[in-house]
Amino acid sequence: MSKLSSKAIIGLLSLAISAFAIGTTEFVIVGLLQTVASDLDISVTKAGTLISGYAAAIAIGTPIVTTMTGKLPKKGLFLTFMSVFILGNVLSGLSGTYELLLISRIITAVAHGVFFAIAATVAAELVPKDKQSSAISIMFTGLTVATIIGVPFGTFVGQAVGWRATFYSVAVLGLIGLVANLWAVDRMKRPTESPTLGDVGRLVSNPRILLALLMTAFGFGGTFVLFTYLSPILEEVSGFSEGAISWMLLLYGIAVAIGNIIGGKVSNSHPVKALRFVFFIQIFVLFLQMVFLPNQTFSYLSVFILGLFAFMLTPGVQSYILMLAEKLVPKAKDVASAMNISAFNIGIAGGSAIGGFVVETMNYLDTAWVGAIMVTIALLLAAINYRLDKKQNLF
Repeated sequence: MSKLSSKAIIGLLSLAISAFAIGTTEFVIVGLLQTVASDLDISVTKAGTLISGYAAAIAIGTPIVTTMTGKLPKKGLFLTFMSVFILGNVLSGLSGTYELLLISRIITAVAHGVFFAIAATVAAELVPKDKQSSAISIMFTGLTVATIIGVPFGTFVGQAVGWRATFYSVAVLGLIGLVANLWAVDRMKRPTESPTLGDVGRLVSNPRILLALLMTAFGFGGTFVLFTYLSPILEEVSGFSEGAISWMLLLYGIAVAIGNIIGGKVSNSHPVKALRFVFFIQIFVLFLQMVFLPNQTFSYLSVFILGLFAFMLTPGVQSYILMLAEKLVPKAKDVASAMNISAFNIGIAGGSAIGGFVVETMNYLDTAWVGAIMVTIALLLAAINYRLDKKQNLF
């Protein structure tokens, strides 16, 4: 297998820096859910819509905006949407009402989705084909490092100084990402062809693409049924103090980073082949949460293994959709990537919403087995995709 060039590594790291800032703003609200709810005088489940609403905005806005901007130079798009991201976080910090905070999150979410859609294809193009999953995992490392450092630190800042300070801090991170992209990402040629609505229609109507997108949505959604309410679960079920939750999120983030790297390595040859095993273990891990989380000592192990497998699927599902699109609708690779980012966030929005329903009608720990059912569907879809790939001799 070929090695990555130093130029490719520098480019991937600059993308990872931006992914770090963007990942922090999406997931930091998990640790601040109760703080925001108390300050804005709303329920915890209503505050949870700041997560599901953010994800829904990415799901709806990303493919539309990516298609509309298909002919624009990628570097210019990076800089433009990173600027929008920065402004969205400043507006979040200034928000005095739930409604304004939700609007600012939606603005930020659209910038988030377009960035990741383009960044995934750029990362794949920087390296040889046999390294594409690893390249995407390096780019997504910024997202996982956000769960290690950004989310716990943002939670600590929010609890100590106020949640608005967290969003101002994320805006500064976004500015660093903007400068990094300006300096490290080479100017790219304007695309000679851009996806049309017809290409988008062919993607949406292609059963193979749809199966892959559904696999992504259910795989991610299963974890977020529980993860959305991890902070109140750790406080009310496991018995941790509010201050200790930041350290638990740090542990979760370290596990996510390890899982993401493993996911990239095992997915290089045939992503969906490896995903079958990832989903199977993820189901088992979710069921274990019901046993481990009520015990404070076992909660450390519980949170670690939850994080280890939560994002292990990320490089695999993203490189798989790009591989499929290259075979089926090559001109629409960017849109296929955008649609998979949408599928990620449909899963997050759906999982968060289902989690809220479970918390209100059952109890916190029931989020674990409900999430496991969603991942079971992802496992079945992975098995179907793998059999179809072999039957059609696609890869």
